[in-house]
Amino acid sequence: MNASRNASTSQGPELRNFSGRLVLVGAGKMGSALLEGWLRFGLDPKTVAVLEPQPSPQIASLAGRGLQLNPDTHALTNVAAIVVAVKPQVAAQVIPALAPMIDASTVVVSIMAGRTLQFISGALKRASKTPCALVRAMPNTPAAIGRGITVAVPRDASPTQRELADRLLAATGAVEWIEDEALMDAVTAVSGSGPAYVFLLAETLAQAGAAAGLPPALAEKLARETVAGAGELLHRSPLDAATLRENVTSPGGTTAAALAVVMGQNGLMPLMAKAVAAATARSRELAD
Repeated sequence: MNASRNASTSQGPELRNFSGRLVLVGAGKMGSALLEGWLRFGLDPKTVAVLEPQPSPQIASLAGRGLQLNPDTHALTNVAAIVVAVKPQVAAQVIPALAPMIDASTVVVSIMAGRTLQFISGALKRASKTPCALVRAMPNTPAAIGRGITVAVPRDASPTQRELADRLLAATGAVEWIEDEALMDAVTAVSGSGPAYVFLLAETLAQAGAAAGLPPALAEKLARETVAGAGELLHRSPLDAATLRENVTSPGGTTAAALAVVMGQNGLMPLMAKAVAAATARSRELAD
């Protein structure tokens, strides 16, 4: 995988010196998480325009700080970046409407699942002949707490435009860049859908604990804290996941007995491989 980790610090990107205008199209959960991250890292609300037909009270309240909510797009000039965070099902209607805001310096960053660079480029070309720099990105839901990871692939983006896209995406966590868009389907299956797999692990671990005799509330808390703590240890430790697993496993002990089941022929490894393959295939279908 040809990727390079962004240069943002652990404190996040610097956005106080952002120049031009930033347009957010769609302010649902992921769009709102991005906006919250941008403001947290110093972006002036007066530089932001949000296009959202059903804004939350939190988004609407930002209008009092200078944010433009649902302005006339023909009146928006000097747009440095447009971040598209709408559902992919409405992309065909939304993308062409962006054309009036785009000039040669604008970069369009899409976080729509399944919508390819070719699709976005084609939709824009039908509305405007202006060449456009594009970035397709796949974040995940831990972005809501600044602990997400996003994978991005550029098309016709200059180093300056790519750096701007990186700063915007880094407001919700780590960013990895790839050059082969075909990898985005597997990215979607691993990191985009991945939080659901982890939540299912906590859910089933709690159920198993209750079945073993624990009070359900205690089983749920033990599962939640164990998954969260193990994740934080994995985040902070320089050791890889396999080594951390081995460090918990004493020969002939309780963990070894459990892992003999989980790592068996019909255990987690082949099941996870099938799950990721299924999600990858579905991501490809959505792009058609």
